[in-house]
Amino acid sequence: MLKTNTMRVFVILLLLVSFTTKAQEIIVESIEITGLKRTKEDFLIRLIKTKVNEQYDSLKVATDVERLNRLPAIAKATQQTTITGKKASITYEIVENFTIIPGVRTSQANDDSFAYRLSLFEFNFLGRNQLIGGFYSRNIFDSYGAFWEAPFLFTNKLGLGINFQNNVSREPIFFNDEITNYKRSIPSGEVYVLYEKDFHNKFELGLRYSQEDYEYLDGTIIEELPQELDATKWTILSEYERNHLVIDYQYVSGYRNLFVGQYVFGGTGLLNDALIVRNDTEYFKKVGKRGNFASRLRLGFASFNDTPFTPFVIDNQFNIRGAGNVVGRQTAELILNTEYRHTLLEKDWFVIQSNTFIDAGAKRLPENSINSIFNEDSTNVYGGVGIRFIHKRIFNAVIRIDYGVRIVGSQNTSGIVFGIGQYF
Repeated sequence: MLKTNTMRVFVILLLLVSFTTKAQEIIVESIEITGLKRTKEDFLIRLIKTKVNEQYDSLKVATDVERLNRLPAIAKATQQTTITGKKASITYEIVENFTIIPGVRTSQANDDSFAYRLSLFEFNFLGRNQLIGGFYSRNIFDSYGAFWEAPFLFTNKLGLGINFQNNVSREPIFFNDEITNYKRSIPSGEVYVLYEKDFHNKFELGLRYSQEDYEYLDGTIIEELPQELDATKWTILSEYERNHLVIDYQYVSGYRNLFVGQYVFGGTGLLNDALIVRNDTEYFKKVGKRGNFASRLRLGFASFNDTPFTPFVIDNQFNIRGAGNVVGRQTAELILNTEYRHTLLEKDWFVIQSNTFIDAGAKRLPENSINSIFNEDSTNVYGGVGIRFIHKRIFNAVIRIDYGVRIVGSQNTSGIVFGIGQYF
């Protein structure tokens, strides 16, 4: 009898808790998005996870705001929620970016001639945050490419990307302290699918077809290296991104990890098959009201180690500011970039930001063990200062100028590095 009464009390309490919970549920009555000019409202409604006639969840709404702030088309997203009784009305307030972005990049080519790259990209094609565009560059030789990417083409999780590129460059190959220069031509076509598992995790999987060709230009003729090489290659592409970044215009907080894996097959000889992996771990922290600490640790590894035609390089634009344009090649790399960004001036849409940085890198040369990456003569450290000119209403509109000088290492160089967008 006692057990029966106890069971009845338990059931009554359970029903009361269930009834109270149901009575306290707040239902989303309406969702409104304001401030839109080019972005389609139905696209954003499909993208956000909060839905009309579902239970209101403040955490889900906050996550939606972060998701919107990551879109190229949006400079700033905020939200206002009004709760009346058991009904919630949500308004997402949007400040849009200008997303048709021309690009100009100039530099000095390997033969000391003038090099440039012209590009035009639309990051909000059709008002649905699709990317479309292309580039033309002259770096001794002509190169060009065309790109289309629709991350949410099929659903709010699944998309598609396609590109074609014809990259032609003068490539220095280092062998026994000698330098041989080749004309390298790589026409390639690529298709890949994009999948967003959830707000923090994204995947890509694709396939690339390329025809890689090397033709001797000048420099030391090395008996061990042929004057012509070519290979038809297929590459399986994979990428995984874990993103916990919070973006507020020029300020970034949180961390991001990006893993890229490639399996190349169809090669032969010095352009043989390979497994190539690279992992970038980035960490950002806002310092005070105007400062931003940023760091990136890059690890790279290639399975083949018996050819000077390697996948990783030391270069101003990629990893070590001030080192120069393709001044070294390696089959494994360890790169640490750190910098402190400080807002000097902020007036409505315009920002001037200073930058103080240290870039350090270690490498494994071909035909060396992986332990050699820690040798003293494999390490380069550069430090420097820079400045950023930022337009807060144009996507990725950061004009970057840095000057780096050698602190430690064999690359006895220094110089100015110019680019568009933050270095990382």
